[in-house]
Amino acid sequence: MPFEVPRRRLLSLIPELAGRRLVVAGDLVLDRFIYGHPKRVSREAPVLILRYSGEQSVPGGAGNTAANVRSLGGVPVPVGVTGADDAGRAIRETFRARGIDSDSVLEVAGYRTPIKTRILGGAPNAIKQQIVRFDVEDTLADDEELRSALRSGWERASRGAHGAIVSDYGYGAVGPEAVESLRRALPAGARICVDSRHRLARYREVDAATPNEEELEELAGPAASESDESLTRAGAALKERIRCASLLVTRGSRGMALFDGSGPPALIPVHGTDQVADVTGAGDTVLATFALALAAGASPLEAALLADFAGGVAVMKTGTAVVTPEELVRAVESDRVLLS
Repeated sequence: MPFEVPRRRLLSLIPELAGRRLVVAGDLVLDRFIYGHPKRVSREAPVLILRYSGEQSVPGGAGNTAANVRSLGGVPVPVGVTGADDAGRAIRETFRARGIDSDSVLEVAGYRTPIKTRILGGAPNAIKQQIVRFDVEDTLADDEELRSALRSGWERASRGAHGAIVSDYGYGAVGPEAVESLRRALPAGARICVDSRHRLARYREVDAATPNEEELEELAGPAASESDESLTRAGAALKERIRCASLLVTRGSRGMALFDGSGPPALIPVHGTDQVADVTGAGDTVLATFALALAAGASPLEAALLADFAGGVAVMKTGTAVVTPEELVRAVESDRVLLS
Protein backbone atom coordinates (compact mmCIF):
# COMPACT_ATOMS: atom_id res chain seq x y z
CA MET A 1 0.00 0.00 0.00
CA PRO A 2 1.52 3.36 -1.01
CA PHE A 3 2.39 5.94 1.62
CA GLU A 4 0.15 8.99 1.77
CA VAL A 5 2.91 11.25 0.52
CA PRO A 6 2.14 12.91 -2.82
CA ARG A 7 4.74 12.37 -5.52
CA ARG A 8 4.68 16.09 -6.29
CA ARG A 9 5.66 16.83 -2.67
CA LEU A 10 8.82 14.74 -2.88
CA LEU A 11 9.65 16.19 -6.29
CA SER A 12 9.28 19.71 -4.89
CA LEU A 13 11.71 18.91 -2.07
CA ILE A 14 14.58 17.84 -4.35
CA PRO A 15 15.42 21.37 -5.59
CA GLU A 16 15.30 22.55 -1.96
CA LEU A 17 18.33 20.38 -1.15
CA ALA A 18 20.52 22.81 -3.09
CA GLY A 19 22.57 25.18 -0.96
CA ARG A 20 21.81 23.51 2.37
CA ARG A 21 24.98 23.68 4.44
CA LEU A 22 25.75 20.61 6.54
CA VAL A 23 28.65 19.99 8.88
CA VAL A 24 30.00 16.47 8.29
CA ALA A 25 31.99 15.49 11.38
CA GLY A 26 33.55 12.08 11.12
CA ASP A 27 36.15 9.55 10.14
CA LEU A 28 37.61 10.08 6.68
CA VAL A 29 38.53 6.99 4.68
CA LEU A 30 40.01 6.48 1.23
CA ASP A 31 38.11 3.87 -0.79
CA ARG A 32 40.36 2.31 -3.43
CA PHE A 33 39.05 0.04 -6.20
CA ILE A 34 41.37 -2.07 -8.35
CA TYR A 35 39.77 -3.64 -11.43
CA GLY A 36 40.85 -6.61 -13.52
CA HIS A 37 39.70 -9.08 -16.16
CA PRO A 38 39.94 -12.83 -15.52
CA LYS A 39 43.03 -14.29 -17.16
CA ARG A 40 43.40 -17.84 -15.88
CA VAL A 41 43.75 -19.94 -12.72
CA SER A 42 47.20 -19.76 -11.23
CA ARG A 43 49.50 -22.79 -11.36
CA GLU A 44 50.94 -21.72 -7.99
CA ALA A 45 47.65 -21.97 -6.09
CA PRO A 46 43.94 -22.44 -6.91
CA VAL A 47 43.34 -18.71 -7.28
CA LEU A 48 42.11 -16.55 -10.13
CA ILE A 49 44.63 -14.35 -11.92
CA LEU A 50 43.28 -10.98 -13.07
CA ARG A 51 44.76 -8.83 -15.77
CA TYR A 52 44.91 -5.31 -14.31
CA SER A 53 42.60 -2.86 -16.11
CA GLY A 54 42.56 0.19 -13.87
CA GLU A 55 41.87 1.64 -10.46
CA GLN A 56 39.98 4.43 -8.78
CA SER A 57 40.28 6.21 -5.43
CA VAL A 58 37.34 8.11 -3.91
CA PRO A 59 36.41 9.47 -0.47
CA GLY A 60 34.90 6.85 1.82
CA GLY A 61 33.38 6.91 5.30
CA ALA A 62 32.47 10.47 6.29
CA GLY A 63 34.10 11.56 3.04
CA ASN A 64 31.52 9.61 1.04
CA THR A 65 28.74 11.20 3.09
CA ALA A 66 30.17 14.64 2.28
CA ALA A 67 30.49 13.70 -1.41
CA ASN A 68 26.83 12.66 -1.54
CA VAL A 69 25.71 15.89 0.14
CA ARG A 70 27.66 17.80 -2.51
CA SER A 71 26.36 15.69 -5.40
CA LEU A 72 22.78 16.34 -4.30
CA GLY A 73 23.41 20.09 -4.33
CA GLY A 74 24.18 20.66 -0.67
CA VAL A 75 27.23 22.36 0.81
CA PRO A 76 29.13 19.90 3.03
CA VAL A 77 31.79 21.11 5.45
CA PRO A 78 33.82 18.04 6.44
CA VAL A 79 35.60 18.16 9.79
CA GLY A 80 37.96 15.26 10.34
CA VAL A 81 41.52 13.97 10.22
CA THR A 82 43.87 12.44 7.71
CA GLY A 83 47.44 11.30 8.01
CA ALA A 84 50.33 13.13 6.36
CA ASP A 85 50.37 10.49 3.64
CA ASP A 86 49.38 9.82 0.04
CA ALA A 87 45.89 8.64 1.03
CA GLY A 88 45.25 11.84 2.98
CA ARG A 89 46.41 13.95 0.06
CA ALA A 90 44.19 11.93 -2.29
CA ILE A 91 41.14 12.69 -0.12
CA ARG A 92 41.91 16.40 -0.18
CA GLU A 93 42.45 16.36 -3.94
CA THR A 94 39.12 14.63 -4.58
CA PHE A 95 37.39 17.10 -2.25
CA ARG A 96 38.85 20.01 -4.22
CA ALA A 97 37.83 18.40 -7.51
CA ARG A 98 34.25 18.12 -6.25
CA GLY A 99 34.14 21.65 -4.85
CA ILE A 100 34.20 20.56 -1.20
CA ASP A 101 35.94 22.81 1.33
CA SER A 102 38.63 20.85 3.20
CA ASP A 103 39.96 23.68 5.39
CA SER A 104 38.63 21.93 8.52
CA VAL A 105 40.32 18.62 7.71
CA LEU A 106 43.35 18.28 10.00
CA GLU A 107 46.56 16.51 9.04
CA VAL A 108 48.16 14.48 11.83
CA ALA A 109 51.72 13.20 11.52
CA GLY A 110 52.15 9.55 12.47
CA TYR A 111 48.50 8.69 11.80
CA ARG A 112 47.72 6.45 8.83
CA THR A 113 44.72 7.52 6.81
CA PRO A 114 42.37 4.50 6.74
CA ILE A 115 42.26 2.85 3.31
CA LYS A 116 39.79 0.21 2.16
CA THR A 117 41.08 -1.50 -0.97
CA ARG A 118 38.71 -3.69 -2.97
CA ILE A 119 39.75 -6.00 -5.78
CA LEU A 120 37.04 -6.45 -8.41
CA GLY A 121 37.01 -8.79 -11.37
CA GLY A 122 34.79 -9.50 -14.33
CA ALA A 123 34.58 -9.63 -18.10
CA PRO A 124 35.34 -6.34 -19.88
CA ASN A 125 31.69 -5.51 -20.56
CA ALA A 126 30.19 -7.08 -17.42
CA ILE A 127 29.56 -5.72 -13.94
CA LYS A 128 32.67 -6.23 -11.85
CA GLN A 129 32.27 -8.33 -8.70
CA GLN A 130 34.19 -7.77 -5.50
CA ILE A 131 36.61 -10.63 -4.84
CA VAL A 132 38.46 -9.51 -1.75
CA ARG A 133 38.98 -6.42 0.38
CA PHE A 134 41.85 -5.46 2.61
CA ASP A 135 41.96 -2.55 5.04
CA VAL A 136 44.71 -0.31 6.32
CA GLU A 137 43.45 0.98 9.66
CA ASP A 138 44.66 3.19 12.47
CA THR A 139 43.11 4.81 15.52
CA LEU A 140 43.84 8.35 16.58
CA ALA A 141 45.58 8.81 19.91
CA ASP A 142 43.52 10.45 22.64
CA ASP A 143 45.40 13.74 22.44
CA GLU A 144 43.86 16.79 24.13
CA GLU A 145 45.41 19.23 21.67
CA LEU A 146 43.85 17.33 18.78
CA ARG A 147 40.50 17.11 20.60
CA SER A 148 40.56 20.88 21.14
CA ALA A 149 41.33 21.49 17.46
CA LEU A 150 38.45 19.21 16.40
CA ARG A 151 36.03 20.94 18.78
CA SER A 152 37.05 24.28 17.32
CA GLY A 153 36.50 22.85 13.84
CA TRP A 154 33.02 21.55 14.67
CA GLU A 155 32.01 24.84 16.21
CA ARG A 156 33.48 26.99 13.44
CA ALA A 157 31.83 24.91 10.71
CA SER A 158 28.47 25.02 12.50
CA ARG A 159 28.02 28.77 12.21
CA GLY A 160 25.29 29.36 9.68
CA ALA A 161 24.85 25.64 8.95
CA HIS A 162 21.43 24.12 8.37
CA GLY A 163 22.32 20.90 10.18
CA ALA A 164 25.06 18.42 11.00
CA ILE A 165 26.00 14.81 10.38
CA VAL A 166 28.14 12.69 12.70
CA SER A 167 29.71 9.76 10.82
CA ASP A 168 31.49 7.60 13.39
CA TYR A 169 33.44 4.69 11.88
CA GLY A 170 35.43 4.12 15.06
CA TYR A 171 38.81 5.57 14.03
CA GLY A 172 38.70 8.27 16.69
CA ALA A 173 38.04 11.51 14.79
CA VAL A 174 34.54 11.86 16.24
CA GLY A 175 32.48 10.49 19.09
CA PRO A 176 29.51 11.26 21.34
CA GLU A 177 31.28 14.37 22.65
CA ALA A 178 30.80 16.01 19.24
CA VAL A 179 27.05 16.34 19.77
CA GLU A 180 27.37 18.87 22.59
CA SER A 181 29.83 21.03 20.62
CA LEU A 182 27.66 20.93 17.52
CA ARG A 183 24.46 21.64 19.43
CA ARG A 184 26.03 24.63 21.13
CA ALA A 185 27.24 26.16 17.86
CA LEU A 186 24.44 25.28 15.41
CA PRO A 187 21.56 27.70 14.86
CA ALA A 188 18.39 26.94 16.80
CA GLY A 189 16.36 24.20 15.16
CA ALA A 190 19.22 22.72 13.13
CA ARG A 191 19.21 18.94 13.37
CA ILE A 192 22.01 16.51 14.14
CA CYS A 193 21.95 13.09 12.44
CA VAL A 194 24.23 10.29 13.65
CA ASP A 195 25.55 7.09 12.13
CA SER A 196 27.89 5.10 14.39
CA ARG A 197 29.27 1.66 13.62
CA HIS A 198 29.81 0.29 17.12
CA ARG A 199 28.86 2.83 19.77
CA LEU A 200 25.51 4.34 18.85
CA ALA A 201 24.24 3.45 22.34
CA ARG A 202 26.65 6.02 23.80
CA TYR A 203 25.08 8.92 21.90
CA ARG A 204 22.35 11.00 23.51
CA GLU A 205 19.84 13.70 22.51
CA VAL A 206 20.36 13.54 18.76
CA ASP A 207 17.64 14.35 16.26
CA ALA A 208 18.04 11.26 14.11
CA ALA A 209 20.13 8.10 13.83
CA THR A 210 20.52 5.67 10.93
CA PRO A 211 21.73 2.23 12.13
CA ASN A 212 21.53 -0.81 9.91
CA GLU A 213 19.98 -4.09 11.08
CA GLU A 214 23.35 -5.57 12.00
CA GLU A 215 24.09 -2.60 14.26
CA LEU A 216 20.64 -2.85 15.81
CA GLU A 217 21.25 -6.55 16.52
CA GLU A 218 24.61 -5.70 18.07
CA LEU A 219 22.76 -3.56 20.62
CA ALA A 220 19.54 -5.52 21.06
CA GLY A 221 20.56 -9.13 20.37
CA PRO A 222 20.56 -11.35 17.28
CA ALA A 223 16.78 -11.82 17.34
CA ALA A 224 16.11 -8.09 16.92
CA SER A 225 15.18 -8.35 13.25
CA GLU A 226 13.66 -11.86 13.09
CA SER A 227 10.13 -10.49 12.71
CA ASP A 228 8.33 -7.17 12.42
CA GLU A 229 7.35 -7.50 16.08
CA SER A 230 10.92 -8.02 17.32
CA LEU A 231 12.15 -5.21 15.06
CA THR A 232 9.50 -2.91 16.52
CA ARG A 233 10.52 -3.71 20.08
CA ALA A 234 14.25 -3.36 19.42
CA GLY A 235 13.93 -0.13 17.45
CA ALA A 236 11.60 1.49 19.98
CA ALA A 237 13.93 0.52 22.85
CA LEU A 238 16.98 1.96 21.08
CA LYS A 239 15.13 5.15 20.18
CA GLU A 240 14.17 5.65 23.82
CA ARG A 241 17.63 4.68 25.07
CA ILE A 242 19.49 7.29 23.02
CA ARG A 243 16.63 9.78 23.21
CA CYS A 244 16.46 10.59 19.50
CA ALA A 245 13.43 11.95 17.70
CA SER A 246 13.73 9.71 14.62
CA LEU A 247 15.39 6.35 14.11
CA LEU A 248 15.82 5.09 10.55
CA VAL A 249 16.89 1.43 10.43
CA THR A 250 18.24 0.33 7.04
CA ARG A 251 17.43 -3.30 6.24
CA GLY A 252 19.18 -4.08 2.96
CA SER A 253 16.85 -5.84 0.52
CA ARG A 254 13.97 -5.42 3.00
CA GLY A 255 14.06 -1.63 2.79
CA MET A 256 13.89 0.57 5.88
CA ALA A 257 11.99 1.01 9.12
CA LEU A 258 11.32 4.54 10.35
CA PHE A 259 10.62 5.01 14.06
CA ASP A 260 9.14 8.47 14.47
CA GLY A 261 6.90 9.26 17.40
CA SER A 262 5.50 6.61 19.71
CA GLY A 263 3.59 4.45 17.24
CA PRO A 264 4.72 1.43 15.20
CA PRO A 265 7.45 1.99 12.61
CA ALA A 266 6.77 2.86 9.00
CA LEU A 267 8.08 -0.12 7.02
CA ILE A 268 9.40 1.20 3.71
CA PRO A 269 10.05 -1.37 0.96
CA VAL A 270 13.28 -1.13 -0.98
CA HIS A 271 13.11 1.04 -4.07
CA GLY A 272 13.78 -0.78 -7.34
CA THR A 273 15.12 -4.32 -7.43
CA ASP A 274 16.77 -6.30 -4.65
CA GLN A 275 19.24 -7.65 -7.25
CA VAL A 276 21.87 -4.98 -6.59
CA ALA A 277 25.21 -4.28 -8.23
CA ASP A 278 27.16 -3.08 -5.16
CA VAL A 279 26.11 -1.98 -1.66
CA THR A 280 29.44 -0.24 -0.96
CA GLY A 281 28.77 3.14 0.65
CA ALA A 282 24.99 2.93 0.30
CA GLY A 283 24.55 3.69 4.01
CA ASP A 284 26.48 6.94 3.55
CA THR A 285 24.16 7.87 0.68
CA VAL A 286 21.10 7.20 2.86
CA LEU A 287 22.55 9.24 5.73
CA ALA A 288 23.44 12.19 3.47
CA THR A 289 20.03 12.25 1.76
CA PHE A 290 18.06 11.87 4.99
CA ALA A 291 19.98 14.65 6.76
CA LEU A 292 19.88 16.97 3.76
CA ALA A 293 16.13 16.46 3.29
CA LEU A 294 15.46 17.20 6.97
CA ALA A 295 17.52 20.39 6.62
CA ALA A 296 15.40 21.33 3.60
CA GLY A 297 12.16 21.09 5.59
CA ALA A 298 11.06 17.53 4.87
CA SER A 299 9.19 15.54 7.49
CA PRO A 300 11.01 12.44 8.77
CA LEU A 301 8.82 10.21 6.55
CA GLU A 302 9.44 12.37 3.48
CA ALA A 303 13.18 12.40 4.24
CA ALA A 304 13.19 8.61 4.71
CA LEU A 305 11.41 8.07 1.39
CA LEU A 306 13.90 10.28 -0.43
CA ALA A 307 16.73 8.40 1.29
CA ASP A 308 15.18 5.10 0.18
CA PHE A 309 15.05 6.29 -3.43
CA ALA A 310 18.65 7.54 -3.24
CA GLY A 311 19.85 4.27 -1.73
CA GLY A 312 18.09 2.34 -4.48
CA VAL A 313 19.96 4.38 -7.10
CA ALA A 314 23.34 4.05 -5.34
CA VAL A 315 23.30 0.25 -5.08
CA MET A 316 22.87 -0.09 -8.85
CA LYS A 317 26.30 1.52 -9.35
CA THR A 318 29.65 -0.19 -8.90
CA GLY A 319 31.87 1.14 -6.14
CA THR A 320 31.43 4.00 -3.71
CA ALA A 321 28.78 6.00 -5.56
CA VAL A 322 27.05 9.36 -5.32
CA VAL A 323 23.53 10.27 -6.42
CA THR A 324 22.53 13.38 -8.36
CA PRO A 325 19.28 15.37 -8.13
CA GLU A 326 18.42 14.31 -11.68
CA GLU A 327 18.75 10.63 -10.73
CA LEU A 328 16.63 11.20 -7.64
CA VAL A 329 13.93 12.91 -9.70
CA ARG A 330 13.86 10.00 -12.18
CA ALA A 331 13.58 7.48 -9.33
CA VAL A 332 10.64 9.32 -7.75
CA GLU A 333 8.89 9.80 -11.08
CA SER A 334 9.26 6.14 -12.08
CA ASP A 335 8.02 4.70 -8.77
CA ARG A 336 4.73 2.83 -8.80
CA VAL A 337 4.96 1.24 -5.34
CA LEU A 338 5.86 3.70 -2.58
CA LEU A 339 3.96 6.89 -3.37
CA SER A 340 0.32 7.82 -3.62
